[in-house]
Amino acid sequence: MSVLKEHIVVAKSIRFEKNRHLPKNRIPMRWSLGCMILTSAFAAIAVTEAAGVQPSERVFPTTTRAWISVPSTEALKESFNKTQYGQLLLDPVMKPFLDSFRDQLRKSGNERLGKIELTLEDLEQVPGGEMALALIESQPGTLAMVLMVDTTSHEAEAKAVVDGIMERMIARGAKRLLGTPPGVTAFEVAPDTAEKMPKVRRVAFATGPSILLVGDDPITVSQTFSVLATGRKDSLETLESFKAVMKQCKNDNIQTPAHLRWFVDPFSYLTIVQKMNASREKRKGPDYTAILKRQGFDVLKAAGGLVSFDDGIYEVRHRTMVYAPPLPGRESDAIDRFDMAARMLRFPNQEAINPFPWIPQDVSSWSSVEWDMKTAFASAESLIDDVVGEKGVFDDVIASLKEDPDGPQIDVEKDLVERLGTRVTVISDYAEPMGTDSERLLFAIETIDPETVAETVAKSMLTDPDMQKIDIAGHVVWELIDRSHEMPILVVETPGGVIEHEDHAEDKKNKGHHRLREKDERLLPHSAVTVAHGHLLIASHRDFLERVLSTNGGPEALAGVTDFEIANTELTRIMSSPKAMISFSRSEKTIRPTYELLRKGLMPKSKSVTAQLLNVILGDGKEGSVRTQKIDGSLLPEFDMVRRYFGSAGISMQSLPEGWYVSGFGLPKSLEEPEVARSPVTLIER
Repeated sequence: MSVLKEHIVVAKSIRFEKNRHLPKNRIPMRWSLGCMILTSAFAAIAVTEAAGVQPSERVFPTTTRAWISVPSTEALKESFNKTQYGQLLLDPVMKPFLDSFRDQLRKSGNERLGKIELTLEDLEQVPGGEMALALIESQPGTLAMVLMVDTTSHEAEAKAVVDGIMERMIARGAKRLLGTPPGVTAFEVAPDTAEKMPKVRRVAFATGPSILLVGDDPITVSQTFSVLATGRKDSLETLESFKAVMKQCKNDNIQTPAHLRWFVDPFSYLTIVQKMNASREKRKGPDYTAILKRQGFDVLKAAGGLVSFDDGIYEVRHRTMVYAPPLPGRESDAIDRFDMAARMLRFPNQEAINPFPWIPQDVSSWSSVEWDMKTAFASAESLIDDVVGEKGVFDDVIASLKEDPDGPQIDVEKDLVERLGTRVTVISDYAEPMGTDSERLLFAIETIDPETVAETVAKSMLTDPDMQKIDIAGHVVWELIDRSHEMPILVVETPGGVIEHEDHAEDKKNKGHHRLREKDERLLPHSAVTVAHGHLLIASHRDFLERVLSTNGGPEALAGVTDFEIANTELTRIMSSPKAMISFSRSEKTIRPTYELLRKGLMPKSKSVTAQLLNVILGDGKEGSVRTQKIDGSLLPEFDMVRRYFGSAGISMQSLPEGWYVSGFGLPKSLEEPEVARSPVTLIER
């Protein structure tokens, strides 16, 4: 992830603000604080189009693996400053944290844009029109970064910035490279001995009328500089995937221009980043990027979209297209549209997706998606085998569940999978007092034969010594017994004994069995399971399941609450039926757990799914180790001082012949709407 973090640092140069009338706010929440900080980074620049310079999508080549563009930095800043997010960042209570955050970036060296010697202060001096960043595969397996900034009417400031950077580099002993093309200046920067794997870096600059290019590969910067006026025939704009993504996102006929555009070729990008980070301390376990490619998921050719702020109705409006056309000769609606495990990517559209009457009114978020689970199960065999590292493991497990005399003796496909419907619902909330175990989740899987599913669940749970049978309001519930004081380790022996995963066969320490994390660190370590309301319910905690089981429609249900009704009306307006997914969230509630843990420095220790995923991505890969929190949140204000800036959000998804289209918005918090009263939550002692 180090290269990714380096390249993303460009997003850390912006700031914003807002005000408005309709209920406002929010991007899917867990990103919100991060997005605000990152977004608060891009915008201190201005607008207009450099004379004689083509838009960046016509300048960057087809080998561009990731691209982000702000067509008008002044328009972005002005619009964002009108949003409640912008107002939050301009609120004096946030100043100590934002100042500290900038200082953290400066001291850590991450403020420099991809280590090409640019700082936020540098960019603030060269306002212009478009600012675009591209990650280009300059050579097979190598990414080059190029930043393109329109410096219209600020050429003198741009030159001063470049001169200042060159002075700093020379003072540090950087070597100026000779033989560069006219207009291009390049330096070779000595390796940073503080890094684990020091590397020689190169930094190149090119300036012209109303334009500044900066990159880490002189050849790529030179090539880009040479086509600024004419564009190139093999440009990013000519890619079929790029054209499909942008065409779909513009189909909404929204009058407000996009303030931000983006595009990524996910598997090409991930593969290159992985290769470039090969020198990093190797992580144990399977190579998931390689596995997903082997399993056919590289049909996800591209993703991209448009983002607008303060378009007159919404705080933020985002449109995203995931481009995944069927394989040649396949029908777009056929089960064999893709190969192998990728066939599980079937999300059929439905005319109506509404919250069930048992969804509590005060939850943080609700999402429902249509998913062909029968096809997903049938497609899972090769994926599970590939992850484990041995062919036949999936079939062995399924057979064992059916035939082992000491097992549950259930036919998973017949008694469970065939009894499921197509709707999967996820709701979230939190319990107070706020801590590392506050987040609450519940997964609800539709059943068409609840009785048989309940019998199957009971058979499975009766043979599991870690599950206990309890009664909640007349419902049979199976709860995971807390044995955290014993700290057991469950070892799953794969058939055949010791096996080395093919992705890491050289790792002699891989004994062919896969140790699950100690119970205290597992996902959903306090889970409770039951069959009720026509669904298989899997809750992260018993107290949350109790709330769901006690909700029976009417004023206690989400569907009748004002903020949901407003968002649902807007969801219908931005995307007509049929749809494959709908989501609603309250930013104030979805962001609060993360916000509080950041303030306390406890985010890496959180037991939430989000935190554990972050630990996997940002951690060192060593079993049992806890990563160090990257951001010092101790200067964040009390949440009550900023909660008024967070409203609600809605997202819809539609399955298309060439992929999936996702459209969403953030609404401001309405000052007229009373807050939804939270149901009391009694924490169960563990």
